[in-house]
Amino acid sequence: MSGPYDDIINLPHPTSQRHPRMPIHDRAAIFSPFAALSGHGAAIAETARLTEQRIELDEDTRAELDRKQAVLLEHMDEQPEITITWFQPDERKDGGAYLTATSRLKKFRELERILVLADGTEIPMEDVVALESGIFQTLI
Repeated sequence: MSGPYDDIINLPHPTSQRHPRMPIHDRAAIFSPFAALSGHGAAIAETARLTEQRIELDEDTRAELDRKQAVLLEHMDEQPEITITWFQPDERKDGGAYLTATSRLKKFRELERILVLADGTEIPMEDVVALESGIFQTLI
């Protein structure tokens, strides 16, 4: 080996007596990403998030839902299993999302017109767009 640095290659790294070495944790912080506008990324993500618009049901569909609701109320003590689709309004933007759940119907709060499922989900009747259950096929 006859390179230009052969005389110093195996020497220990010099350390300053006046300036102690920076801890590894602090050195890593130097290279962490910097967000010049805090919250800007979240605002962009919120703007990009898509929502659906609420569809207005026609009179025939609304009448069918009312008939199904009446059947559900008659058989409430049986706690029938239902599959329900409803519109969930978005808390931050116009529009919302359509959700579907299958569960047992626990109760119906008539004054507020809210269906309560066995898992505790509360669904306003005016947001319901579809109701399915085995009891409808035998009675309707």
